[in-house]
Amino acid sequence: MNDTHDSSTTNDAPLPALDYEHARLAFSIIQVLLETNDATGDLVALMAQALDEDTKHALTNTPVWTNYLDSRRALHAAQADMEKFSEAMNKLEEA
Repeated sequence: MNDTHDSSTTNDAPLPALDYEHARLAFSIIQVLLETNDATGDLVALMAQALDEDTKHALTNTPVWTNYLDSRRALHAAQADMEKFSEAMNKLEEA
């Protein structure tokens, strides 16, 4: 993910014209990525329950864990943009 992305700067910008088929493809890809991300988060939570406290502590003090948390924060920050895109897709489908 791009760490320099700031969704607050794009929320008021008008959406560029987008061919419906390309928009539909992008929307489909985004849905798959979000579903995969949710499944990964569920798996991480389940695995964390199986670990003892010492192992959890060792795991959460690694760069890999930091990257995981950063990616979750970035996805959360992009949520408004995803909702805006979803609304645009719904409008395209209605047209």
